[in-house]
Amino acid sequence: MSKKIGVIGDGDSIRGFSAIGMDIFPVTDAGSAAKKLREWAEDYAIIYITENICAEISKEIERYKNKALPAVIAIPNASGSIGYGMDNIRRITLKAVGTDLVFNEK
Repeated sequence: MSKKIGVIGDGDSIRGFSAIGMDIFPVTDAGSAAKKLREWAEDYAIIYITENICAEISKEIERYKNKALPAVIAIPNASGSIGYGMDNIRRITLKAVGTDLVFNEK
């Protein structure tokens, strides 16, 4: 079982993660991000991706939603959150329990 952790996103947002031992892959376009996600999916347990990139490669991320590994987790970029991660948590919660526990909306 792999214990590797990687981060995909724009360079300014992910550079600091290398200081704590994570592998980073700076991207400027969705195509290279999707390609790196497919490559890392074989060997990485956790892959963090900045929200703006997640939004662009959401169909690629869908391939891993029902798999134990890798865990693909959206994180805000250096500019802040665009809400992608919170929306994803809301959808998962709604599907699992039938009600929106995050914002109490039905």
